[in-house]
Amino acid sequence: MPDRNDLSAFWMPYTDNRGYKAHPRQMVAAEGMHYTAADGHRVLDATGGLWCVNAGHAREPIIAAIRETAGTLDFAPTFQLAHPLAFEAAARLGAIMPEGLDRIFFANSGSEAVDSALKIALAYQRARGQGSRTRLIGRERGYHGVGFGGISVGGILNNRRQFGTLLTGVDHLRHTHDPASNAFSRGQPAHGAELADDLERLVALHGADTIAAVIVEPVAGSTGVLIPPRGYLERLRAICDAHDILLIFDEVITAFGRIGKATGAERFGVVPDLITMAKGLTNAAVPMGAVAVRREIHDTVVNNSPAGIELFHGYTYSGHPLASAAAIATLDLYRAEGLFERALDLEEYWADAVHSLRGEPHVIDCRNIGLIGGIELEPRPGQPTKRAMELFHRAFDEGLLIRVTGDIIALSPPLILERRHIDEIFERLRGLLRAVA
Repeated sequence: MPDRNDLSAFWMPYTDNRGYKAHPRQMVAAEGMHYTAADGHRVLDATGGLWCVNAGHAREPIIAAIRETAGTLDFAPTFQLAHPLAFEAAARLGAIMPEGLDRIFFANSGSEAVDSALKIALAYQRARGQGSRTRLIGRERGYHGVGFGGISVGGILNNRRQFGTLLTGVDHLRHTHDPASNAFSRGQPAHGAELADDLERLVALHGADTIAAVIVEPVAGSTGVLIPPRGYLERLRAICDAHDILLIFDEVITAFGRIGKATGAERFGVVPDLITMAKGLTNAAVPMGAVAVRREIHDTVVNNSPAGIELFHGYTYSGHPLASAAAIATLDLYRAEGLFERALDLEEYWADAVHSLRGEPHVIDCRNIGLIGGIELEPRPGQPTKRAMELFHRAFDEGLLIRVTGDIIALSPPLILERRHIDEIFERLRGLLRAVA
């Protein structure tokens, strides 16, 4: 039998494998707001796992639903067959989406949801006789997963540079990060709505009749918590409407209460044509992703296709029984405990805590919305990311799980947290910032 202490076999994702395996840190249990590390010390989870455990860890209603389903129907294909839980999960999910976005395509991750949404957008343009619309527009500093489609429309350099030629026919909007004008903003920054006009530049460059869709995150998470300026999303929606371009919101992070509503679209009052989701959909208990599609788009693809298969796309595990059961139980739990509303109720207290770090060593910006926080640090001269990574390791060893991306601390705790947890998170962070050179 393999030695369980042999770490060599697992090639870890997004990890300094050499560094990790020289100094491993492992979690062996989780409950509520905490992990238990391999050495037994408790770790307060200030990141919701990886932006995904919105209802807290090891919630019994979700566990029970998975357990019961596993003993009844472990798997059923959804190619030309199906099972009831997939339809129920889709209907339940569609019911909390913005009006009209009630046709649900299931995937297994945010990456797959994004690639699915891009394919659906292209299929729709072809089905309505706009086959010249093949260009996809992303945004600089955007993150849309790790499929070739998602990397192509994404705009984070290190996610792209290793893999050579990506999809052709892709362009990018300017990002919205403007610390010179918007540093230490509470909620949406005041300046930058005009950055949406960059889409007009791309329309003029390529021609509207070549552009199928624009994809953006309402709040960019993985690049370091970039919150949309006031009026930016509204302006982007208006430009897409003016040129008959689909607008896709990547809500893998912002959906399911993270910013106080079921979706970022609801929070910001801007309705896209498609929404991608994952993470909080099942509280991360079973992998699942989804695309919510405007009914007109679905109907155009389905009704304008020849008899037979209308969309040549899907996954073996689309609508998997265990994932469907977990999604239904998770949606029930969100509603029963009022977790979306809880996030809104705590938002101001959370914002005060985030901005209390202004003036602490190394902090050059703080930003927040909902129960998301971003604390940007000044890089060490000639050593970008090193200070933040040291903070990450020291925080875990001292009982706090944070996430760092570049030189930015990103926080996204489970929505079950209490004010005492917020106090603890930021007191610990304050001490860590003062201790790290």
